[in-house]
Amino acid sequence: MEDPETLGFEHMGLDHRLLQAVTDLGWSRPTLIQEKAIPLALEGKDLLARARTGSGKTAAYAIPMLQQLLHKKATGPAVEQAVRALVLVPTKELARQAQSMIQQLAAYCARDIRVANVSAAEDSASQRAVLMEKPDVVVGTPSRILNHLQQDNLKLQDSLELLVVDEADLLFSFGFEEELKSLLCHLPRIYQAFLMSATFNEDVQALKELVLHNPVTLKLQESQLPGPDQLQQFQVVCETEEDKFLLLYALLKLSLIRGKSLLFVNTMERSYRLRLFLEQFSIPACVLNGELPLRSRAADPEAGVARGIDFHHVCAVLNFDLPPTPEAYVHRAGRTARANNPGIVLTFVLPTEQSHLGKIEELLSGGSGAPILLPYQFRMEEIEGFRYRCRDAMRSVTKQAIREARLKEIKEELLHSEKLKTYFEDNPRDLQLLRHDLPLHPAVVKPHLGHVPDYLVPPALRGLLHPHKKRKKPPSSKKAKKAKTQNPLRSFRHREEKRGPTAAPS
Repeated sequence: MEDPETLGFEHMGLDHRLLQAVTDLGWSRPTLIQEKAIPLALEGKDLLARARTGSGKTAAYAIPMLQQLLHKKATGPAVEQAVRALVLVPTKELARQAQSMIQQLAAYCARDIRVANVSAAEDSASQRAVLMEKPDVVVGTPSRILNHLQQDNLKLQDSLELLVVDEADLLFSFGFEEELKSLLCHLPRIYQAFLMSATFNEDVQALKELVLHNPVTLKLQESQLPGPDQLQQFQVVCETEEDKFLLLYALLKLSLIRGKSLLFVNTMERSYRLRLFLEQFSIPACVLNGELPLRSRAADPEAGVARGIDFHHVCAVLNFDLPPTPEAYVHRAGRTARANNPGIVLTFVLPTEQSHLGKIEELLSGGSGAPILLPYQFRMEEIEGFRYRCRDAMRSVTKQAIREARLKEIKEELLHSEKLKTYFEDNPRDLQLLRHDLPLHPAVVKPHLGHVPDYLVPPALRGLLHPHKKRKKPPSSKKAKKAKTQNPLRSFRHREEKRGPTAAPS
């Protein structure tokens, strides 16, 4: 029989204001990581916790952190305002997300608990002013925190009581090893620490030695991804590279995959090639280019593309290229089926990649050998009629077209850069030259490719799909026109897709 003490947050001895915030968030009971981690954290233990993306691990450290801060202010002698908790994350997008969650949980005690995010490099002056007020919790990347420590904007030696390292397995791989080691020299000798990670790799073990003292390790017996009732995972063997492009065209153009989708490739050049290919068929797409600031990509929080991006309402993840590691597969797949929403992951596999696919299966099955990635039942011969169109589009996407597509994005970033605004004010001729530079033409789009004639639609789908049929014109109004021009790719929040992903066709 289940211990009644684990049934709800109300049995954890939490401040009533935290309980009210939890209720407002609609959480009726803690997730597995919250159930195990919160009581241990409240006992003062150091924690090393493995929990998958979307498991509620942010709240698993935020709730006990806020509880301890509130308890100290309510019961102890009056103490000087100081920074007592530090949360380290690998990207500024994750920092914004962590700050948002902490603030939601602190909604009813905002006067007592202040949270500051110092991850954005361009806001140094305003951050200095915020840090002078000594917020209770500071969130940021190791490089930004170290920068403020070195400039004496932030002092932790005498006040820090709790250190959280979130997404610990990414910190070293994102190049923060030296900054993290330098940062630790600015902390007191004694503090409580939590390491939260999706995987336990060598980097996490190294961090454990640096940060934790006699920690409790939580290796929760939960799948790293949601179960098959929520997340459907498929693999499809493509004999050639051309087959991958052909299959992707058919899935999207015939609406076999519906809703917002994330497509993963393994190189930047491939991402632009894929975007330009899809644009040939009037399928809107954008590239999440890690080389450019966030405003030049999709404007939504959490970027290191496999993880670190938390889009809302992603119906499908398509691994156009096989993930380089089993862990990368987990991080990609974790972008869909978030919270209690359904999702689908479809992985394209070349014959030469079967052995690598086996390693991914082994990780997902936990060594049980049970198949996780089911064969996607799709008859390639039914879409052979589209092959000539596919080849036509692929020929249009030349190396020169890809290069110019990348240059076009860089040019747009230069024109809209806040950092260059002053420079262009002093050098208006440079701005004019950039604006009136020769227009770039990434690829010639052939309008006829956006139309799918009936005779090309597979017989099994005729009558169900009308990919060529024009939609009825909406009533003429300014609102209607505005809605039509909005690009949902800009935010992934434009409109929630109520229809779930389509099951594999038989």
